[in-house]
Formats: sequence, structure tokens, C-alpha cells
Amino acid sequence: MKKLRKTMIEYPSDILLTLKEEEMNFLKQLKTLAAVKFYELKKLSLGKSAELADMNKSDFIKLLGNYRVSVFNLSEEELEKDIQNAL
Repeated sequence: MKKLRKTMIEYPSDILLTLKEEEMNFLKQLKTLAAVKFYELKKLSLGKSAELADMNKSDFIKLLGNYRVSVFNLSEEELEKDIQNAL
């Protein structure tokens, strides 16, 4: 079992009202958006990004499509490594 870490995030008190979101959903969205952006910037692999978003890889790939982020932004070597890690 992987060790999880917690952090605190400060945000303006009216953000939840502005977004019409509950706090737990807001925090989940932050993690998901961070995972997508870290993947897009090639800072995290597909697997690690999916893990950060609390998703399996296939659901994360679908999510990338929703944000118009190509799953194929990897180099050939990186894609091969991800395939090997998935096996």
C-alpha cells in the first residue's frame, strides 16, 4: 500500500459559492486538473497522473480527451516505457 500525504490549500472563502461547488468536489477537481496539467507538461507519466486523479489509466485517458490533451504527447521512448509498466 502506498503512503499518502496530505496538504492544506488556502483559497478565498467565496470560491465555493462562486463555483457553486461543495468543498470535497472542489478539492477532487483540483487534484484532477493538476493531474491533467502535470501530464500535459510531461511532469508526470500517464500512470502517475491517473493515480493523482484517483482514476485508472483508461478513465484518465478519456478525461484527457475531455480537456483536449493528447494522450500521445509522449516521446516514443516514454510511450514504450508506459506500455511496459502497464503489462
